[in-house]
Order: sequence, then C-alpha cells, then structure tokens
Amino acid sequence: MAKKKKDRGGGPSGQEWLTTYSDMVTLVLCFFAVMFDPEDVTPSAMSNIAASFMTRGMGANAGGNTLAVGRYAELGNNINSLPANDRGKSLGTALRRAISAFAPEIRSKKMSVTSDQRGIIISLASDAFFAPASAVINIESTRDILLRLGQLLASSDVAGKKFRIEGHTDSTPIDPAGPWESNWQLSAMRSINVLHYLTDLGISEKRFQVAGFADTMPVSSDNTPEGRAYNRRVDIIILDEAHL
Repeated sequence: MAKKKKDRGGGPSGQEWLTTYSDMVTLVLCFFAVMFDPEDVTPSAMSNIAASFMTRGMGANAGGNTLAVGRYAELGNNINSLPANDRGKSLGTALRRAISAFAPEIRSKKMSVTSDQRGIIISLASDAFFAPASAVINIESTRDILLRLGQLLASSDVAGKKFRIEGHTDSTPIDPAGPWESNWQLSAMRSINVLHYLTDLGISEKRFQVAGFADTMPVSSDNTPEGRAYNRRVDIIILDEAHL
C-alpha cells in the first residue's frame, strides 16, 4: 500500500502565534509607557533600575533586581542599601512637593528644582533675587517665594534633614570700584543673607551649612549671556544623609 505524503505546503508552522504574542506585549508596554508618571519615581527606584541594567545586563536570559523587594529577598545584596532606599523615598515626596509649590517660578525660570546624589537642589536665579553685584535680597518681589521655601524646609517632609546654601556667580570679573573684592565674597554673602532670612522664619540655623563657590561650579557655558545667567544662582540643597 502506498503511503500518503505529508502536505508540506501552506500548513501551519506552529510559530505564527509568536507574531500575535509580540504584538500584544508591545501594546502592553505602550500602555504602561503612557501611564508612567516620572514624578512618582523616587531617586532610590531610579538607582535600582540603573543598577539592574548595568550589573545584570539586558539580554533575554539576564536577570534584574526587583523594585518591590520582599522582606527577605536578596537580603545579602541589599541590606546595606535599605537606609538609602528609605531616604530616597522621603526625598522623593519632598521633591514632588517642591516642584508643585514652585511651579509658577519654575515656568518663569526664576527657580529650578532638581535632584542628584546630594539630595534636592532648589536653585534661585540670582538676577530675580538680587540686584547686580549686590547681596541684598529683593524682598519686595521675592517675599512670597521665600516664605514658601521656608514652609517647605520646616515641613514634616524634610524633618531631620540638613540644608546647604551655596552661592554661585558667573566668571565676569568684579568691578574694582564695587563693594566686593572678589566673586568669592559676593557668592558667600548672598548665601549668608538667604540663611538669615530663612532662620528669621523660625528654622534652626543648626540645620544649615553655607558656602560660596564664585564661578567654580558652573551649570552652563559662560560664553553666552543666557549661560552666565544660569550660573548666577543660589542653591538650597536638602541634603541626603550621605552628603552631610
């Protein structure tokens, strides 16, 4: 009896489902990308994400650290980072509150609110808070901003935290006929005057550090007027405990 030949043309290969499955996965990823709110991510969570990619890889067989670690999961690897995760969560709440509180000033570029490994950085544009070559705060135009800043620093979101006030200038030389011998003096005195205003609001001066950096820590190029304007600033940093 002759055997029937198997039909090899046009039949299912058994792999067509992968196309549908990959389309579904892509749609799910797009959904979560649309729903993702970066303001809800704490600094510690972002650190865990970056560490996962850098230390474990991104291949199909590579693993990663979970962001929702169980009480005893990966205990040996994570026990030293648990306090940092708690601090990051706390600073994440304070960061969101600061962005919300100063939204109008952020849009008008009178202020900026960012974060890095030191903590939360609230930058006051010197041109909005001080007259040129002056360390006297323009109280009439900035009182409301400084009051809100004082309320943030006195809030429970940053209870127990310390703060550092850093003055910065651009690289334009000081006028020899002016009141300052150098940009170092100008930047330091601006920091001190911001300190005095905040402590007058009732915040303990023991929580503060003060520094003047002149033009040694620019955040933009000094070759343009816009860049120099960004460099003229006073930063109030809500410090992470690791950077006290």
